[in-house]
Amino acid sequence: MTDPQNPAAQQPTPPAPSTPPAAPAYGEYAASTPPAAPAYQQPAAPAYQQPAYAAPAYDSGAPAPAPAPGKTLGIVALVLAIVPVGLQIVGLILGIVALVQSKKAGRKNGIALAAIIVSSVLLVLTIIVIILAVVAWNAVGGADLVNQVNACISDPSGTVVVNGITMSCEEVLEQSGR
Repeated sequence: MTDPQNPAAQQPTPPAPSTPPAAPAYGEYAASTPPAAPAYQQPAAPAYQQPAYAAPAYDSGAPAPAPAPGKTLGIVALVLAIVPVGLQIVGLILGIVALVQSKKAGRKNGIALAAIIVSSVLLVLTIIVIILAVVAWNAVGGADLVNQVNACISDPSGTVVVNGITMSCEEVLEQSGR
């Protein structure tokens, strides 16, 4: 059916099947007929792109520096060197280990060095205080008192001289809590 007022609205006619061109004979050049375009072309693969995420503002493209080896161990050594519980020897050993680890990696470790120094000084001071306490105990007569108490334990009926004072063993044992 055709519309007399609109001749363009005619029904479309199907396209005629196309026949492929004949292949040229051997040695002939077929430049006059271009090859027919394929009916379906596969779309090209998309180009690889970086993932879409915002890089941090401080990123300069350089990798983050690795933490210094032995740094944590140096901090632990310094804490143990300062703690007044007698752990200076442990702090000294850990400080030396931390310093050796840092030196092998070619880095400086001031915390480990501080731990070594602090623990060494406090260890020497502890030894000096112990020596002075033993000397003061002997000067006051602490060792003499121990000897007198031991003598009274073996013979409770006798008398002993404690710091230049003659006392009965009963009094000495009573004062010592035995």
